[in-house]
Amino acid sequence: MKEVLREIGMIARALDSISNIEFKQYDLTKGQYLYLVRICEHPGIIQEKLAEMIKVDRTTAARSIQKLEDNGFIEKKDDPHNRKIKKLFPTEKGKSVYPALKREHDYSERVALTGFSESEAEMLYNLLYRVRTNVEKDWEFVKKGNKRNY
Repeated sequence: MKEVLREIGMIARALDSISNIEFKQYDLTKGQYLYLVRICEHPGIIQEKLAEMIKVDRTTAARSIQKLEDNGFIEKKDDPHNRKIKKLFPTEKGKSVYPALKREHDYSERVALTGFSESEAEMLYNLLYRVRTNVEKDWEFVKKGNKRNY
């Protein structure tokens, strides 16, 4: 069997490392760009949904979100219907950094797909989407405190 997950992991770590180095100039530390991009794309998102979207636990998300807030990239606002819920919004500083984050993402995707036809890129996306949905089932299962049998 091919080591598909190792390949995916190497790609993800390489791109994450590049982003962390390049985004230091904006005072974004390890992985914070992921949160900022999602908040810019989904203003008003709640922390739990953001953590689920990025596939991290709530504690990890809370730390990164707090750092983004402390550094002025995002702000938390009360939900008008439920004051226990805090919605996340990009500040002007966060919005000003977003285009650079988006350009980097688009560039990295173009580089990653160099030499692929449009149909190959579409096929790759569909296959990776299926892999992710398969893995998400276990992620949800384990996240709830269960153990997988392997």
